[in-house]
Amino acid sequence: QLVESGGGLVQAGDSLRLSCAASERILSVYAMAWFRRSPGKEREFVASISSNGMNTTYANSVEGRFTISRYNTKNTVYLQMTNLKPEDTAVYYCAAHYSLLQVSSAPRFWGQGTQVTVSS
Repeated sequence: QLVESGGGLVQAGDSLRLSCAASERILSVYAMAWFRRSPGKEREFVASISSNGMNTTYANSVEGRFTISRYNTKNTVYLQMTNLKPEDTAVYYCAAHYSLLQVSSAPRFWGQGTQVTVSS
């Protein structure tokens, strides 16, 4: 029900936008989030957005560089990433939960992930 796209290989300092296509049933009422898993590390929270798009939260490591947004009419959530760093290299996952509080810790739905690789 969640399908990510937009990953790829970029250089440090470049920008990239990830997309997450969701079913209308999910996107209209669910809070959404992005997570990532770097090689050898645990999956970590990146950003979240409320169902109406009014509230966003970011991990300290991406604050000021990444922007999460949603367009419910397009059933899509985006993660705009700027000034990318090699340490941003990871598989990025889209996630959803009815609760904004839960989506950042225990999402109900997960996408399959999209690889982002940042070269130095």
